Amino acid sequence: MPKLKTHKGAKSRFHTTGSGRLMRTKCGKSHLRRKKAPRTKRLYDETLRVSPADRKRVGRLLPYR
Repeated sequence: MPKLKTHKGAKSRFHTTGSGRLMRTKCGKSHLRRKKAPRTKRLYDETLRVSPADRKRVGRLLPYR
């Protein structure tokens, strides 16, 4: 069976924890943050789990996670 290729865009956007959970960051972190409230900016710092609806699709993009 041939080797599977990792999707490089997904590799930079998602990471796996030690227990195998897929984690993601929130969108909207890069620019236009100056006008947002400090509380809102802090909410962008946390990483979230990938939803169960998307887990299978993201898992296919990262075969050797």
